Amino acid sequence: MYTDNEILFPHYAIPALRNTRGPAWTQLIDDLSTKHETSIEVLALMSLMIELNGCLACETDSYRAMRGCTACAQQTLRRYKGSDEELIRMYEESVARMRKLEPALGIT
Repeated sequence: MYTDNEILFPHYAIPALRNTRGPAWTQLIDDLSTKHETSIEVLALMSLMIELNGCLACETDSYRAMRGCTACAQQTLRRYKGSDEELIRMYEESVARMRKLEPALGIT
């Protein structure tokens, strides 16, 4: 009955975001798809998607949770009214926040 869903946006859903926006977004997803799931850049995208998707308020018995994290994230990006440049800027801000947290996260 339930598809794959997680408490927060999962790493495995990143490649499925590739064709949801334009060329700049596609390139970002291609770059991130080759990185380890604990890299600062990947964690930054996951953090951004958690914010955009509203993962913290998602209930496991909600319609969007039943559809799964991947479908939810794809729909969120398709419905996003801002530009790809704005999304990438938000991603870069997320990377900067993660870099500040890097020592506390213990990531090298």
